[in-house]
Amino acid sequence: MDKLPTFWAVKSSTQVSGGLTTSRGPGTAFEFALSLVEQLFGESVSKEVGELLLVHTAYNNPRKEEFNKVEWFVDHVPRVLVPVSNGCEEMEVVTIVDILRRAKVDVIVASVEKSMQILASGGTKIIADTAIDTAADSVYDLIILPGGIRGADRLHRSKVLKRLLKEQESSGRVYGAICSSSAILQKQGLLKKQEKRANDAAESARVVIDGKVITSMGLSTVTDFALAIVSKFFGHARARSVAEGLVFEYPRS
Repeated sequence: MDKLPTFWAVKSSTQVSGGLTTSRGPGTAFEFALSLVEQLFGESVSKEVGELLLVHTAYNNPRKEEFNKVEWFVDHVPRVLVPVSNGCEEMEVVTIVDILRRAKVDVIVASVEKSMQILASGGTKIIADTAIDTAADSVYDLIILPGGIRGADRLHRSKVLKRLLKEQESSGRVYGAICSSSAILQKQGLLKKQEKRANDAAESARVVIDGKVITSMGLSTVTDFALAIVSKFFGHARARSVAEGLVFEYPRS
């Protein structure tokens, strides 16, 4: 077996040596994937894909803005519901669930479709933990809506999910959305002026928190979004610890 090429120790997220590309960890996956795209299709295509993922736009924006600050701490393991549907953005679903579970959050993925298996926007098959009707029997500290234009439309059609979101607001519990699913909250009257800004890449921080509502631009901001949730439930130290495990740059304080 051929030996791997020798590398100098560097802080770059991705390293390319001839036909070999390596990356530091989960937190550098975007840069790694775009590097592969560039090698396969050229710089212009890589740049185009990066723009679709909001990579360069998001990195120029502040990491987080918070209004009407309140505590999210609970006296038990936080229980989070992530509803999914056909057309959901898979990178948002998987990243949110993965990071929250790393932080020891109890995450339930519930399908609003007739099947437990949903087909995400990029063609990835995701198996939910349960159906939304069954999930509705429990109470959640947080409900998060993943993005994806088609997925958001299907989530919006779910009467059960609509009822859960209304109950979440009236009970003073936390809810949030990422990318195009912010429109669901807006249509249901659950989104204030500040959170609407999170879907406006021109003027928004990557993550916007207003009291007990959290929203984000989407795609490349999903890691910041999930870590912001970890920080609100457990504190900055745990969020930073999870970020280090991901090899994701995160502020010390």
